[in-house]
Amino acid sequence: MLPWRYIVVEGVIGVGKTSLVKLLATELDARVNLEVVEENPFLGRFYQNRAAHAFQTQIFFLLSRFRQQQQLTQPELFQHLLISDYLFAKDRIFANLNLGDDELALYDQLASILEARILRPDLVVYLQASTDLLLERIRARGRTFERDLDADYVESLNRAYNFFFHHYQETPLLVVGADRLDYVGVPSDLQLLIDQLREPFSGTRYFAPRAGGA
Repeated sequence: MLPWRYIVVEGVIGVGKTSLVKLLATELDARVNLEVVEENPFLGRFYQNRAAHAFQTQIFFLLSRFRQQQQLTQPELFQHLLISDYLFAKDRIFANLNLGDDELALYDQLASILEARILRPDLVVYLQASTDLLLERIRARGRTFERDLDADYVESLNRAYNFFFHHYQETPLLVVGADRLDYVGVPSDLQLLIDQLREPFSGTRYFAPRAGGA
């Protein structure tokens, strides 16, 4: 029995959010809420020319995520543990990174209205990883629309995520050193993480079991 009913797993592109959510759902008999990325018709063009297509891409994601999040307000969903592979508020990370001042001002007006109607999770798990690991995993999964992602953009995105979650205080936050855990390939690593989820806490907790060679 976990002390949480709604858990969100977050992290930069390629860190393994969805893989972890599916594994946790199997182990914990949980429902899943998975972000739909491939349906954004602007995403491929955005990766080819971010300046030209950032606003359309961002607004599509914002509205798509909002529609999906609205379904989570149904009470019957919380008869079991629910685990999602994205946090609605993380949309602002991409907006701040990619939009110009005028576009960002318009985005902020819309996002503020929508965020007030979103259900807050009980716990956020942030998978923190090096840019090298992220690039390795992005290349390994071979998504067509990610072929034009460059290392500088992934690095800037990684810094933006770290900044966002360094200041995040909305819910309990578990920061997981993803470079040091292979929860997909090593069952004992997955179990170590599940053990962390079984313990109630407030504020921010850090989990990197092999840090410093331990």
